Amino acid sequence: MRDRKIKKLIKREQTRQNKTLNLIASENFVSGDILNALGSVFVNKYAEGYPGARYYSGTEVADELEELVQARALRLFQLSSKKWNVNVQPYSGSPANLAILLALVPRGNLPAGRQGKIMGMRLDMGGHLTHGYKASVTGKLWRQIPYVLDPKTELLDYDEILKLAKKEKPKLIIAGGSAYSKVIDFKKFREIADAVEAILLVDMSHFAGLVTGGAYPSPFPHAHVVMTTTHKTLRGPRAALIFSKKELSKNIDRMVFPGIQGGPHMNAIAAVGVALYEASLPSFKKYAKQVVKNTYILAEELKKLGWRIISGGTNTHLFNVDTFKNSISGNEAADLLEKAGIVVNIEAIPYDLRPPKDPSGIRLGAAALTTRGMKEKEMRLIAQIIDKILRKQIKEVKEVIQKLCAQFPIGE
Repeated sequence: MRDRKIKKLIKREQTRQNKTLNLIASENFVSGDILNALGSVFVNKYAEGYPGARYYSGTEVADELEELVQARALRLFQLSSKKWNVNVQPYSGSPANLAILLALVPRGNLPAGRQGKIMGMRLDMGGHLTHGYKASVTGKLWRQIPYVLDPKTELLDYDEILKLAKKEKPKLIIAGGSAYSKVIDFKKFREIADAVEAILLVDMSHFAGLVTGGAYPSPFPHAHVVMTTTHKTLRGPRAALIFSKKELSKNIDRMVFPGIQGGPHMNAIAAVGVALYEASLPSFKKYAKQVVKNTYILAEELKKLGWRIISGGTNTHLFNVDTFKNSISGNEAADLLEKAGIVVNIEAIPYDLRPPKDPSGIRLGAAALTTRGMKEKEMRLIAQIIDKILRKQIKEVKEVIQKLCAQFPIGE
């Protein structure tokens, strides 16, 4: 690379990733094949439109690529092309959710009362910005009816969600979030949606890889629409997929393009295709199940060391720690960990009284470290390391972290 400054930054980032323990639940490490696809000549091709209906010439290969990736996505999640459609063009999860809502939910507080209403998990409960939070465009275009966790158990209370849905009658209900550590009951969510004649959207961005690996229940038997990003547990590039029942797909496709996007990023679609191929291999099932094992062990060990785990524990790939109970804010905890060589993200806990920029907790996930080959033994050690760091014994563990990183290098 002739650009020495960018080359240097790439090298620095490569070193940073190799020499830190990544516990950010929304990050992972892609394979060399995915990197090659992402940097392939498909980056040169502008293919505005859909296969067979492009606005540019020279799209014969691009059409074949997009159709291949669509077929792989449907096959991976065991979906019939007669009942389901998949759009592989969304640039990321946020525009994908926006496209779905624009396609399916009338905007504004209209006289009928239910138009413009969407139900989503409240942000401090583990929800996502694009599920109608006020700071997101989704919260500006639609009125969010937030559902919360039970204050005592910090679990979803489906009876209370049903009561809220019957009272507010939303047009669309979103199941899924970005920081809920327990398995979601999609059957109950569909029953709630049916009771108020609402559309059920499942945002499986975080646990899509677990679904394909048989480590998390599939939402497809119950959902009308399913959205997922591809860079978390699915271990692909930064992109998104929208699966929808055939009767809804035309409106969604139109809203993706020309509604909110221009030409698709064909290089990203190629990389998604590689990720879907990798996720179809037997080794990926082992990986997904190991992620859940690792996360469970990490949470349980931290619990034994005196840290409160939100919702009592985890049976997914992530969990939240209430650090403020031990007199450490989320920001302070994240800073202490990063200085020692562990990266996490700050996270609000249910009914958090602290501000979002310095909440009461942190979020941890084991997907990236599992990709590096770490297992239960390493999770027990990492729990001890985290405990020492948060108790401000950083010097004692820095060398241990570097040895662990060297023992489990990031693959090429």
